[in-house]
Order: sequence, then structure tokens, then C-alpha cells
Amino acid sequence: MTKAVEITQAPNGIRLRIFLQPKASRDQIVGLHDEELKIAITAPPVDGAANAHLLKFLSKLFKVPKSSIELEKGELQRHKQIFIPEPKQIPQEIKNLLDK
Repeated sequence: MTKAVEITQAPNGIRLRIFLQPKASRDQIVGLHDEELKIAITAPPVDGAANAHLLKFLSKLFKVPKSSIELEKGELQRHKQIFIPEPKQIPQEIKNLLDK
């Protein structure tokens, strides 16, 4: 039995549950990690650098200003909850998960 990923589509945006892998070789959406979307980023988990890099990466993917993306939970953890208001674009990897 496969578990569904925690992606909630609201009228005003998308809420993602993310498992973050810092210090990766490149920035990418890796796939699923249990019920979360696994994202790898190159920044180290030091002084908020990984969170800042994650928000920048997501802002490019969803075509929204990084200042509008909210880190709702998990500031000091690998498990995070992010809200992206009114995305201009939804990456194909995310669309595929929303359609399941």
C-alpha cells in the first residue's frame, strides 16, 4: 500500500509537507519520503542557510516572490510545512502528486 503525499491545495495557495535534505550535490525535487515531498538542496543546515535556500528554490519553481512563501512549521527540523500563496506555476512533479 502506498501512502499519499501531504500536499493540500487551498483556494489561495498550496501547503506542502517537506522532508529536506541539506548539503546535497544539487537542488532538486527527489520524490516521496513517507508522506512528505523530499527536496534536496545544496546549502548546509547552518544559521538558517538551508531554510533560506529552500525558500529561494521554491520561489523559482512556483514563480512567486520568496518573501511570500511561509515556513509554517519545522524551522529547526528536516520535516517542514510550507505554504505557497497563489503560485503562478506548479512544477510537473507536484502536479503528478496532486492528481493521485
